[in-house]
Amino acid sequence: MKAFAASFLFSLALFLTLTAGSGDIGIWDIGMWSPEILILAVSVAIISGTVSRRFFCSTGSLRMGNPVRWLTILAYFFGPFMLAMIKANLDVAYRVITGKIRPGIVRIRTGLKNDLEVLVLANSITLTPGTLSVDVDEETNDLFVHWIHVDEGCEIDELCDGSKVCGSFPKWARRIAG
Repeated sequence: MKAFAASFLFSLALFLTLTAGSGDIGIWDIGMWSPEILILAVSVAIISGTVSRRFFCSTGSLRMGNPVRWLTILAYFFGPFMLAMIKANLDVAYRVITGKIRPGIVRIRTGLKNDLEVLVLANSITLTPGTLSVDVDEETNDLFVHWIHVDEGCEIDELCDGSKVCGSFPKWARRIAG
């Protein structure tokens, strides 16, 4: 029940944040939301909480329900992730203009322990332009990443130093989901 409650509250807060300001200033409106939006928010949060409770609070722990982790996620998103995103956008633009690409798939040793850490890292890599997480070795949690320009220090289809591809992402994945 705790897992459902944490997932429900997170989903409700996210929905209400994304729809803030949808209500008019009228007699039936409640703050920034109309009654219809509030009913929809609760309905979506119930469905989302039911579906995601096992993922959000895996193994019965409420580790992702901790508000400190939410602040860590925000710090990661607005700090190192956005910086990496800007640099990757500029790099991809440069590669498109000059045509200097050397695409390939590299294997990155992550050193991560659980599935949620690997998920956070894989999504961070995929959301960064010029890279795409293709596969995961489930025994070692190594990631296979398609990279738009494989550097000279990395050989295509071989183990590569992940710092060139994902920088500090694994360290942040451990902080967020470890």
